[in-house]
Amino acid sequence: MADALRKVAILGGMRIPFARSNTAYVDLTNLGMLTAALTALVDRFGLRGLRIGEVAAGAVIKHTRDAGMAREATLGCGLHPHTPAYDVQRACGTSLTALVQIAHRISRGEIECGIAGGTDSASDIPITYGRKLQQAVLESARGRSAGERIKPWLRLRPLDFKPSVPAISEPSTGLSMGEHTELMAKEWGIGRREQDELANASHVKAAAAWKEGFFDDLVVPFGGLKIDNNLRADSTVEKLGRLRPSFDRSAAGTLTAGNSTPLTDGASSVLVASEDWAKQRGLPVQAYLTCSAAAAVDFVGTAGPREGLLMAPTYAVPDMLDRMGITLQDFDLYEIHEAFAAQVLCTLKAWESEEYCRTRLGRKAALGPIDRAKLNLKGSSLAAGHPFAATGTRIVATLAKQLAQRGSGRGLVSVCTAGGMGVTAILER
Repeated sequence: MADALRKVAILGGMRIPFARSNTAYVDLTNLGMLTAALTALVDRFGLRGLRIGEVAAGAVIKHTRDAGMAREATLGCGLHPHTPAYDVQRACGTSLTALVQIAHRISRGEIECGIAGGTDSASDIPITYGRKLQQAVLESARGRSAGERIKPWLRLRPLDFKPSVPAISEPSTGLSMGEHTELMAKEWGIGRREQDELANASHVKAAAAWKEGFFDDLVVPFGGLKIDNNLRADSTVEKLGRLRPSFDRSAAGTLTAGNSTPLTDGASSVLVASEDWAKQRGLPVQAYLTCSAAAAVDFVGTAGPREGLLMAPTYAVPDMLDRMGITLQDFDLYEIHEAFAAQVLCTLKAWESEEYCRTRLGRKAALGPIDRAKLNLKGSSLAAGHPFAATGTRIVATLAKQLAQRGSGRGLVSVCTAGGMGVTAILER
């Protein structure tokens, strides 16, 4: 073990274009997409045939065939087959969690470099069937005679063949993420207009970033796509305002398909290393990971009043601020995952609320507002899309490149997740 913790360098990231579900990647798998993202990273940084410290990656929506997905993708991406790999899963915080875990090993001197990533397909989802059909299949497979193999099937009824499609909902409450966010929007008084304005800004900024070539070395063409196909370069607040509410369909509903992220397919990856390893290979450092945190909230209300499902970053970020001895205003860039426009706005409003910070976060004063001109400058999930496990490393790669272009600065990464959790990090240069 190293005598002192080492600095962890972010060298850069690669991803494939993100695609709305059931479009460009409808016939592709998590493994195929992750392998493509890792291969692009390997090629960009000249890692072919190299044994690196470790690969950590994951997916949220997985088939049983994906059990060893990270290792299989590692074997297929050009790295030396002696490179170990493992799967991670923490909902929308999966790839950021993977990156933090790799970073911890680097900082302790256990490995010199590693790759973190994530992938998700909302097009290739595992469809299951009822217990009676499962039992019939297994019993039939164990049968030794034709009669024993046929008999279990004769007990089945038409309804036993009804498939079950995974729902994007919380098992503890039965509510979808959108329904939970509608409750948050109502609690915090977040209106439809401000949600649409934030969503529109995401599209406008992302379109400008693509036009200026910012993503040219971060995104590799794949599956017939060159750019994210959820991006709407012609987006306007007026167009968004004409969409109907998606979750609360009454006049009180404010969340729509336009100010919520769509179901998305895609994959991303990031290369992290020690300074010495990067220097030996002549690879410039874009930024350093200097702090991270994870938190969870009681969105079920088992220990008190129910909290907002996607509000956990409001806890995780102050934890980092205290450890770093800085304030919420001491950042040059803010990359806050846009699961929903309302979720971002609720988070910002909570940090500005003295009552919330005092009663929920145990602080003496509010964290205060951020400079909105520093928020998601290259657009974020509302424009790019949100393949659950791929979002964290997409954000890290985007932020690290911005810091490298600036030459200095500090950036915040904040990702809310299903299950009432949040994963956050600080990058500096």
